[in-house]
Amino acid sequence: MSAAVDIVPGCRYWPGWLDRAAQEALAEELRQILVEAPLFTPLMPRTAKPFSVRMSNCGPLGWVSDVTGYRYQPTHPETGRPWPPFPPALTRAWDALAGAAPAPEACLINWYAPTARMGLHQDRDEEEFSAPVLSLSLGDTALFRIGGTARKDPTRSLRLASGDALLLAGPARLAFHGIDRIYPGSSTLLKQPGRINLTLRRVHAAPAGEIRP
Repeated sequence: MSAAVDIVPGCRYWPGWLDRAAQEALAEELRQILVEAPLFTPLMPRTAKPFSVRMSNCGPLGWVSDVTGYRYQPTHPETGRPWPPFPPALTRAWDALAGAAPAPEACLINWYAPTARMGLHQDRDEEEFSAPVLSLSLGDTALFRIGGTARKDPTRSLRLASGDALLLAGPARLAFHGIDRIYPGSSTLLKQPGRINLTLRRVHAAPAGEIRP
């Protein structure tokens, strides 16, 4: 495992946490997941404006957004089928990097085309904020930006490359963060230019007495 770098309090970064072979294996597993749970385009609540990012999910729950709001649900919004299970590589990553946090319940699969962006936002649609958010990057490098818990707090930027891992926990769990740009052609992992971001999350509070293995 690569050494962790603290970006801001609570935000830990592991450059190159997945080696090339592990990235290729995970990318192939994701291709199979996306056959069962195809990418869809989320819509902004109320305005119905489409996101520039397309997405899917795996695990017991998946995050969706449409005119009625943001939420987690157990089925794909277009096919109605349950989300595919986590690939083992994702649960291994959580076990290695998320400490004693209860097991994840959702993994967002965000596909960034070369022109896609993600504005500054907080991950606050979960009930459980004591558990971290863990992300893994595959494909082209992205310019990630993180601030504080207020939208106007100062920000700093970091380039996330294929195989990198990033954890938001403690004081950074509700930090505003986003993706300012993608650097097309910076990776040869995927079959086309772009980036996949995998975001593992715990949604519900853990039952009393739940113990991590």
